[in-house]
Amino acid sequence: MSASGGTRAIVAALGANLAIAASKFVAFAFSGSSSMLAEGVHSLADSGNQFLLLIGGKKAQREATPQHPFGYGRERYIYAFLVSIVLFSVGGMFAIYEGYEKIRHPHELEHWYWPVAVLVFAVCAEGFSFRTAIKESNELRGRLSWAEFIRRAKAPELPVVLLEDFGALIGLVLALLGVGLSLLTGDGVWDGIGTVCIGVLLVLIALVLAAETKSLLLGEAAGADVVRQIEAALVDGDSVPRVIHMRTLHLGPEELLIAAKIAVRHDDTAVEIATATDAAEARIRAAVPIARVIYLEPDIYSETEAAKGPDPEATPGGPNPHPTPGH
Repeated sequence: MSASGGTRAIVAALGANLAIAASKFVAFAFSGSSSMLAEGVHSLADSGNQFLLLIGGKKAQREATPQHPFGYGRERYIYAFLVSIVLFSVGGMFAIYEGYEKIRHPHELEHWYWPVAVLVFAVCAEGFSFRTAIKESNELRGRLSWAEFIRRAKAPELPVVLLEDFGALIGLVLALLGVGLSLLTGDGVWDGIGTVCIGVLLVLIALVLAAETKSLLLGEAAGADVVRQIEAALVDGDSVPRVIHMRTLHLGPEELLIAAKIAVRHDDTAVEIATATDAAEARIRAAVPIARVIYLEPDIYSETEAAKGPDPEATPGGPNPHPTPGH
């Protein structure tokens, strides 16, 4: 993912949300609409989320240290996970509580034109932010569907902004329906129902974001296309005839760790093996520029060993080769 593309989408969303939050709170002050209050808190929470994403992006650029030898690329995942928590707690749960209170104690809307005008303005502003996020995402999405892009993206910023803006637009429609039905029926309960619906929507979006960023925090492998590129770069048919096995791990959205055992000829000298390994590493870096950390282990390929399949004791999460008593 282009970091600049993600930053543009974040800044566009931040500007839109700050302007919208201010207008919603003004509308709430004049009309007493709980939908407006919930939407105002939602926009304020979204603004805080954009600040978190910008902070995460900045912290991820720090140089590696002896204590953190693989750098700080995962800072972006951590802050994206915090965004899902803020969206769930501040945005979703507050809206559900506020809507519940409004259903229990409904009151007639005053100065109805304030919330309606603000909602129309908010739809336009959120539409601009959503359009920017879509434009930046399309440059990276390729042939993936939107659902696949959100699930497979290794950089969290654009999926987060896309889901936030999409949720905001749906929430604005729900707020308009709540305010409109309250005006038509003279019953403020509809405003409360609209607020609860907004809260439920935000909770659902937060859960999706939490699930996706949790997977990134745990550590995801490179995509299938990237894995094929790496394998093609490793094998040259002569000095490296095949890849015995390989593991990949994203250290960050734009940082990839590659560990592979490569086959060499049984009669190669130490110099020839070292030369072949260096050449294979250079080919990987040329084919996949985000390959920052590469570990290659030369070995003699054995069909007998290959037929046994992967060794579970050599796999993270596999059985402990030296179990302690009671385990």
